[in-house]
Amino acid sequence: MKTFFAKQSDVVKKWVVIDATDAPLGRVASKAASIIRGKTKPIYTPHVDTGDNVIIINAAKVKLTGQKWDDKIYYHHTGWPGGIKSVTAKEVLEKRPSDLLKKAIYGMLPKNRLGKTLNNNYRIYDNDQHPHTGQNPEVIAL
Repeated sequence: MKTFFAKQSDVVKKWVVIDATDAPLGRVASKAASIIRGKTKPIYTPHVDTGDNVIIINAAKVKLTGQKWDDKIYYHHTGWPGGIKSVTAKEVLEKRPSDLLKKAIYGMLPKNRLGKTLNNNYRIYDNDQHPHTGQNPEVIAL
């Protein structure tokens, strides 16, 4: 039996909508990352973009359990000495709710050229309106 490797010409991409209302952040992110990577398809090949495009709506209504709104801290460094900056999940949600999901999904994708390509295969919206109705997206339940 021969091993099947999908080529980019074999891949048929579709659009998928995930509603993040009252869903845990990690569940939404892991489901989206799995679909973006293509692991839900039988033609999955690790080195080829076989995944679908994902639209996540209602990002502002995502939930975190326990005290994570105050305890979960996102760090970044400015590059200057002593330039470590930190914000809590609650501050990120107030300023830009889509960044919570963006950071979670990015952390679940590979850190290579393929990962940078896959990072362009999803759109996140804070409310339930999105401009992708022309792609006839399929709604996925969590």
